[in-house]
Amino acid sequence: MRAVTLTAIGDPGPLEYGQVPDPDILRPTQIKVRIGAAGVNPIDTKLRRRGLFYGAQPPAILGCDGAGEVIAVGEAVRRFTVGDEVWFCHGGLGREPGNYAELTVIDEREAEFKPARSSLVEAAAGPLTLITAWEALFDRGRLAEGQTVFVSAGAGGVGHLAIQLAKTHGAKVATTVSTPQKAQTVTALGADLVINYRTDDVAAAINDWTHGHGVDLAFDTVGTQVFRQAIGFTKHYGTLVTLLDPGTDLDLSEARVRNLSIAFTLMLTPLLRDLPQARAHHGEILRICAEWLDEKRIKVWIGDTYPLAKAAEAHRQIELGHTTGKLVLLP
Repeated sequence: MRAVTLTAIGDPGPLEYGQVPDPDILRPTQIKVRIGAAGVNPIDTKLRRRGLFYGAQPPAILGCDGAGEVIAVGEAVRRFTVGDEVWFCHGGLGREPGNYAELTVIDEREAEFKPARSSLVEAAAGPLTLITAWEALFDRGRLAEGQTVFVSAGAGGVGHLAIQLAKTHGAKVATTVSTPQKAQTVTALGADLVINYRTDDVAAAINDWTHGHGVDLAFDTVGTQVFRQAIGFTKHYGTLVTLLDPGTDLDLSEARVRNLSIAFTLMLTPLLRDLPQARAHHGEILRICAEWLDEKRIKVWIGDTYPLAKAAEAHRQIELGHTTGKLVLLP
């Protein structure tokens, strides 16, 4: 099969396109999938730049997100048959091969039926970001109807889905963008307050919007600067959830006075720590989101697609921070 192989840690250059051996079904509960599309996520670029998990070393195939058609099944497989279309978040971290390839083999427990009305491209763009946004808003943030929520980088891969998921729960959403074009995008997705962080005072805008109370839930998808700023516009007894490490030199005195609940979301934890119950919960999330995608209650915004051979260019675009929605590779 053809695949993109990470041959060295560093710049996008070591992502090499070429022939590698086809994967084989080795256990009776595995399925073989012809990958129709593979999502590209920031974690892929970080692994390429900083190193793989599990102490693994190149060569390796990156890519956690995938969607495709089942072309073979192990003798103990019960959930799927040849011809079924599936989507999944599995592999690409260093232990198992990822989805920058034409084929993959995964356990049937790792896959879910693809949303019937979504293309393979749309499905491949969704799993990691949908699970991330869901866990941050509902599992960690306990978002409830009528509450206010701040989502940073609303036009990004996680952000654009977080806006929509929050709206399904009847929340009011404030978000940040960097351009008028992105402002139009997030407004169309349901954002109630859109702030251009390059020209406007984010904290002042949110405190004005909430009449000085602050938001019930702040969701930081960016990192240290946003996390620290969000402390000042999260309401007393509110919740601040972050996807990233906020750093060690934090002054949390204001967070303490506000009695904030601070939570972290890393959707890769069940994969990294092999937690079966948490992985099963990821499956539940994807099953619900598949229904909502079919009902058009939410949609995955595709920023751009690239041939598999152009994976390095997709990585460059993510690292430049110029993307809107999700990028997808087409084997």
